[in-house]
Amino acid sequence: MALIKSISGIRGTIGGQAGEALTPVDVVKFAAAYGTWVLQTTNNNNTIVVGRDARISGDMVNKLVCATLQGLGINVIDVGLSTTPTVEMVVPELKAGGGIILTASHNPKQWNALKLLNYKGEFISDAEGKLVLELADKEAFEFAQVTELGTYTQREDAIARHIETILALPLVDVEAIKEKKFKIAIDCVNSTGGIAVPMLLKALGVKTIEKLYCEPDGHFPHNPEPLPENLREISKVIEKGKFDLGIVVDPDVDRLALINEDGSMFGEEYTLVAVADYILKNKVGNSVSNLSSTRALRDVTEKAGGNYYAAAVGEVNVVNMMKEQNAVIGGEGNGGIIYPELHYGRDALVGIALFLTHLAKSGLSMTRLRASYPNYYISKNKIELTPDVDVDAVLTQMQERYAKQPINTIDGVKIEFDKEWVHLRKSNTEPIIRIYAESDSNATAEHLANKIIADIKEIISAKA
Repeated sequence: MALIKSISGIRGTIGGQAGEALTPVDVVKFAAAYGTWVLQTTNNNNTIVVGRDARISGDMVNKLVCATLQGLGINVIDVGLSTTPTVEMVVPELKAGGGIILTASHNPKQWNALKLLNYKGEFISDAEGKLVLELADKEAFEFAQVTELGTYTQREDAIARHIETILALPLVDVEAIKEKKFKIAIDCVNSTGGIAVPMLLKALGVKTIEKLYCEPDGHFPHNPEPLPENLREISKVIEKGKFDLGIVVDPDVDRLALINEDGSMFGEEYTLVAVADYILKNKVGNSVSNLSSTRALRDVTEKAGGNYYAAAVGEVNVVNMMKEQNAVIGGEGNGGIIYPELHYGRDALVGIALFLTHLAKSGLSMTRLRASYPNYYISKNKIELTPDVDVDAVLTQMQERYAKQPINTIDGVKIEFDKEWVHLRKSNTEPIIRIYAESDSNATAEHLANKIIADIKEIISAKA
């Protein structure tokens, strides 16, 4: 059993003892803390939007959250089975005080979470998250009198309105997509992507859609994280079926993975690269990704005449950097597209519409489009440490050891080596150092990672 209280919300496994998992007691406590924070910080804006993915525990958790908010005197607008980006768009549209998305994103079915939004429909900041956790720890909330309970309203058109807004974007060309008559296979892992993705593709004029796991019942047929090892089935379907591409989303539809016409992976790092390439060809501007994302985005951005900026890991950090640098496109290397012309949040649906427009206008196949981008490989590793190891001291010594190289320390230590890099960062929840290394060959990336791992072990041994 697990319960993780973080600045962006609370997530945990269903079942077990209160305080040790995401039990009904914990759901009520944290929903009450968040609702109280919204009332305190928005001059008593007492409307909150709630939406959820399709996981098995979703209905139960939804009822607990909505009733708790009503108990605080908050009016709840429940958009039901939805997507994370859809809820993010509904909050400012309705001028609500905030929003809660009930989803554990790519985590397996036993997990659920309360993801917390501010009045802009963006994830709450580190400082705001700490205030919510403080309210929860102190149980500093006061419930409303019987005559002042909040109302409960359901809204069923949220996804449809989200799609309408996407179709109206100047850089989404529905006619170009229609003309291509794309044949597309999709895997929506039996969550709300099974509602939203087919609806979007039909609106874009795609007639041939092979649906895998589009029943939103929460019974995930495989690990729901859209990584290559979890996508073998759709890969085989595409390989045999003469499809133009495959589309895969995670349970809450904020991550987008693409599959080539031969069943090979386009690469989740390259979802953002391809969409950014299209945006930057049509609009001069800057781009942002996090420190652990591929250098290919920088290459594409600079080629188009823009500047690339790296943010600390975490969607809220990427969004803040995008606003600071007035970026026209940004996101994360896990398939997360943030297109500010629509909203400041990772959104697989707008990613699909922009990518299909790009593919249609390029006249290329998926494999040829992928081959047109700089080819980099990322090696992802971790070192598990004993609790007595001072991780910060280790990272400081690594920084000193490579002081002659360009170094970024906004989130751990990132060391640049010409067109290669290594990013070291400590886990917030475990005694682990994560080590990501990128190069233009897999062997070199692995070699670079192993060299850094050896350095870290040497530093730890010297201190022992």
